[in-house]
Amino acid sequence: MYHGKAGRKLGRTSSHRESMFRNMVTSVIKHERIRTTDAKAKELRKIAEKMITLGKRGDLHARRQVLSFVRDKEMVKKLFGELSERYRERNGGYTRIVKAGYRAGDNAPVSILELISDEKKKERAELKSKAKKRSGGKAENPAGAKTTSKTKIKPDKSKDKKKEKFEATE
Repeated sequence: MYHGKAGRKLGRTSSHRESMFRNMVTSVIKHERIRTTDAKAKELRKIAEKMITLGKRGDLHARRQVLSFVRDKEMVKKLFGELSERYRERNGGYTRIVKAGYRAGDNAPVSILELISDEKKKERAELKSKAKKRSGGKAENPAGAKTTSKTKIKPDKSKDKKKEKFEATE
């Protein structure tokens, strides 16, 4: 039976698989995007997200745990500095896997594993808010600002009649 056996073997010995994932995690931290097969990307995602979670913890024990897996001190510094600040408010889901077609040599399905950047979301939100401000009708005008539309707004008389009826019944 195959109970309790998590993870893909990927046709490698355990030592080869571990060293491959060490190199790949280091590359993900360094370049923030790598191109690999689907199966490797799905396995790598688990490890990369654990490393970022340890980076967010930020204590000495977490740093030593990351150093035991990622052997490049510069990448550990980046993980505990820049990346931990970027994902401070995010609870998981630090990576994205995008299907990228098939490899030319053996027709293996290829994906791009990348770190999600919240800066792009902030830029999009800023662009949307600027666009709303530019379009006169959709955004709210601040108090005292003149509207530029040529059509005049007619007062709703039905509301005034309802108020008069309500006051008369009291």
